[in-house]
Amino acid sequence: MRSTFGIGQRPPGEFPPPEDGEKVGVMRRRARQRLSARGLAYVADEAVLIVSELVTNAIVHSGGREVTVILSLRAGFLRIDVHDGVPSCHTRPKAPRDADENGRGLVLVQSLAEEGRGTWGVEDAGATTWCELKLAAS
Repeated sequence: MRSTFGIGQRPPGEFPPPEDGEKVGVMRRRARQRLSARGLAYVADEAVLIVSELVTNAIVHSGGREVTVILSLRAGFLRIDVHDGVPSCHTRPKAPRDADENGRGLVLVQSLAEEGRGTWGVEDAGATTWCELKLAAS
């Protein structure tokens, strides 16, 4: 699956418009449909949550104009790539404080990757965030 969509450019700190936020749900549904169609429904819950977190981060924090989501199968792993085209120095999760309302997305992605015997990281100087989940042996 490869899906690209545009997002509105806005000043730093300004929340995205509702129509950009709605694209997160569209990407979740597409990911679940594609995984189910490939017989991978057993990994769909984790994958959809990762897609949701990474796409949300791209929309809210990148300042870019376009986001691409790629789901691919590689050597026994499901790989999820989210590319926003904007390099970032904020590529590692920081432990949020209890009172924080935000900041748990990458911590959650890291946890899901570890639980799924996978990994995650960034490429392109932070313009792409990816996660791999190990698929069950067939």
